[in-house]
Amino acid sequence: MLQRSHGRFAYVAPFLAQAKEVAWEYLKRYAAPIITDKNEGELWVELLNGARVRLHGADNPDRLRGNYLDGVVLDEFGDMRPSIWGGVIRPMLADRSGWATFIGTPKGRNDFAKVYERSQSNPDWFSAMFRASQTGILGEDELVSAGEDMTPEQYEQEFECSFDAAIMGAYFGKEIAQAEREGRIRDLHYDPELPVHTSWDLGIGDPTAIWFWQITGNEIRLIAHYENTGQAIPHYVKEIQSRNYKPGVDWVPHDAKVRSTETGRTRLETLRSLGRDPWVIPDHTLMDGINSARLLLPRCYFDRRKCAEGIEALRQYRADFDEMAKTFKDRPRHDWASHSADAFRYMAMGYKEIVPDPPPKTVQWKLLQEATLDELWEAQDPPRRRAWA
Repeated sequence: MLQRSHGRFAYVAPFLAQAKEVAWEYLKRYAAPIITDKNEGELWVELLNGARVRLHGADNPDRLRGNYLDGVVLDEFGDMRPSIWGGVIRPMLADRSGWATFIGTPKGRNDFAKVYERSQSNPDWFSAMFRASQTGILGEDELVSAGEDMTPEQYEQEFECSFDAAIMGAYFGKEIAQAEREGRIRDLHYDPELPVHTSWDLGIGDPTAIWFWQITGNEIRLIAHYENTGQAIPHYVKEIQSRNYKPGVDWVPHDAKVRSTETGRTRLETLRSLGRDPWVIPDHTLMDGINSARLLLPRCYFDRRKCAEGIEALRQYRADFDEMAKTFKDRPRHDWASHSADAFRYMAMGYKEIVPDPPPKTVQWKLLQEATLDELWEAQDPPRRRAWA
């Protein structure tokens, strides 16, 4: 391998705090004999040959941009936003023909699984899977004990490196898997005769995520998904307008009504001034929104390419396990998947406003001896018809 001067290397974990906790002390301890300088605030060390190793979090990809890399370690890649590799890391390796190492625990058949599968057939890649039952690192007694304390899915995922074990605590995992089996994740075409509604999760420091969707009959077609960080409202409006879709309603959360201390305007007012038609999502609890999304998912079709990152976010959206209470927490984990999942939840609530549930059927009660047989059949839920004329 060609050695270059002023080497730049990175260790990336899903969160910066996680990178610091996992790797910072190890880096300082094992590189101590060759460290000439270090920065505790920015989490980098400089070595005798001028190379620098720095820790990063995938939750802030902009901190990574603008430099080159000779090598990178992506730890727990399955917990990162899928675009972090192709959109940020890979271009940084190009100038110096750098290397990348992907490590982590399987979390379903996400991008980490795809990288592993790719490595199996590509001679330029090295891959290894270390199952606890094969390495001998942990004693048999410990494995038996762990198996008794964990669900089979947890054990298969954490100890046996199973990509097929269910993602523990996932809210929409089964529904997304069902959509794949039924062929509802495929190439979709925009219908210019139908309006395209949007649902937004608005972020300031956090990302803003937008789903684009059309209603046709009893189907919801999610034709595109977009997410970005650190951009103002005009950027997202320009992105929507560039697609030349027939405009529909823009569904936004309640915090869109909060007045900005900088401009004195709400984001609702800003959207309207830019020609959009924003509506605020009706008040609802978090779990009501999640349940509405679950109920709606069997009627959803997704464009497999334009919604790829949004689909993966829905698959990965999950609650953390409370080790003390031995149950899942009652709130979702806040990570890269949260924003797209929240925007999808707002889509489900907005859809109910556009296509409200039918009113409950009222039954005009009669004395049993006064009711006809047809009226008795109609009173069933669902209504039934006689099989004869």
